[in-house]
Amino acid sequence: MSEKVVVVGAGHAAGQVAVSLRQKGYAGDITLIGDEPWVPYQRPPLSKAFLAGELETKRLFFKPEQYYPEHNIELLLNTRVDDIKRDTKTLKLDNDTSLNYDWLVLCTGSRVRKASIPGSDLHGVHYLRSIADVDAIRADFGTAKNLVIVGAGYIGLEVAAVARKSGLNVTVLEMAERPLQRVVAPELSAFYSKLHQDAGVDLRCNVAIDRFSGDQQITAVHLKDDVVVPADMVIIGIGILPNTELAEEAGIAVDNGIVVNEFCVTNDPAILAAGDCTSHPNRLLNRSVRLESVHNALEQGKTVAASICGAPVEYAQIPWFWSDQYDVKLQIVGLSQGYDTVVVRGEPDSKSFAAFYLKGNKLLAVDAVNSAREFMLAKKLLAKGASLDVEQLRDMSIPFKEIANAALAAA
Repeated sequence: MSEKVVVVGAGHAAGQVAVSLRQKGYAGDITLIGDEPWVPYQRPPLSKAFLAGELETKRLFFKPEQYYPEHNIELLLNTRVDDIKRDTKTLKLDNDTSLNYDWLVLCTGSRVRKASIPGSDLHGVHYLRSIADVDAIRADFGTAKNLVIVGAGYIGLEVAAVARKSGLNVTVLEMAERPLQRVVAPELSAFYSKLHQDAGVDLRCNVAIDRFSGDQQITAVHLKDDVVVPADMVIIGIGILPNTELAEEAGIAVDNGIVVNEFCVTNDPAILAAGDCTSHPNRLLNRSVRLESVHNALEQGKTVAASICGAPVEYAQIPWFWSDQYDVKLQIVGLSQGYDTVVVRGEPDSKSFAAFYLKGNKLLAVDAVNSAREFMLAKKLLAKGASLDVEQLRDMSIPFKEIANAALAAA
């Protein structure tokens, strides 16, 4: 009797698990269960090129639709898993059917954090996480004039850039002191503030929202200081939460994500997990982390497949991310939490520079703005756990390549 792998989820991680299993010669049955009508697709373009109308839906797909039947991968779309019975290795689905598994892979991803603001149920108030979300937003783009974005994180700022290009009046409201405060240094926040303000975005920080108003349709956002911001459309982007409830109800260990080891195995050896929903140890970072990134989802998907195929490979990589806004590509490598020094090389006004985050002399992360070479060298430095001479780093007369090569040789 053939082994069966069931993957719960249909995003980057789930798609990679299925593809990697077949690439590694796994001959058993594979079933992917997704609660949307689409085959596994990429989410990063949703707030960028897809929102801008520059990509067809099918170009989001992780693999073409025909890939799955051609590789004997069963897709159960528009389907949810209600319960995991670990003792019988059985899943209960929302259509009152059951499905057995030998290996279960949880790629349940994440969901948007909902705002508890009165009036959030008015027409014209949106979140952005799925193709359906973007379809609804794009429909409103055609008639709206005044867009208010709640949250100045990456999603909010990426949407602001697309909306300004589409001709909307855009106001971004952020309760923190500066945009991207949780993830970048003040120097980067200042750069992105100027970038958006120069593009005509009304960016307001240190603000608190009291309510949304309108008669069925949103017409205004009321701030707690009695300021009223006109709005015939609102997009809320205040973060995401990992989908861990299914695992937790089944007795799988959860701690800010589904807890897995370095081989993506949970506390049940027949159940693995990958992607946004996991909390995993990283030897290179010397701690456990939960990452919301494509790179992490893909690499953990490969790790899951290796474990199922009996050739486990430790997952230990330096995370990286990116964001596109207007003509600016930000590439981030590493995690900057805990830094005590930031060194900016290059001139922000030129829209090509890099910020280096260090703790002592140890490099933690780099934010590279239109600086692909610094990004690539930083990936090598962080993988080696390299340290940098801060004074040399501050000396712009010394080429960064020279500094990086010396640090790599010494690591």
